[in-house]
Amino acid sequence: MNPSTLIGFAAATLTTLAFLPQVLHTLKSRDTKGLSLAMYGAFSAGVFLWLIYGVMLREWPIIIANGITFLLAMSVLVLKLRHG
Repeated sequence: MNPSTLIGFAAATLTTLAFLPQVLHTLKSRDTKGLSLAMYGAFSAGVFLWLIYGVMLREWPIIIANGITFLLAMSVLVLKLRHG
């Protein structure tokens, strides 16, 4: 594996893990009052576009990180829509 791919995987891991505590807290508490619907909608759309971009480039760090982050963001967005 070349160094740029390793850096990509490291960056992808860190940014995805940084998002995880917010998701876990929201899933556990079901409290979405402090979350912006517009922000999560825009964030989810942006992450989805990054995922498509990664697929088009066939870059696994981009695909994996944004695929996971998209699923996490969508779970929060669904909770916001249901309980917000």
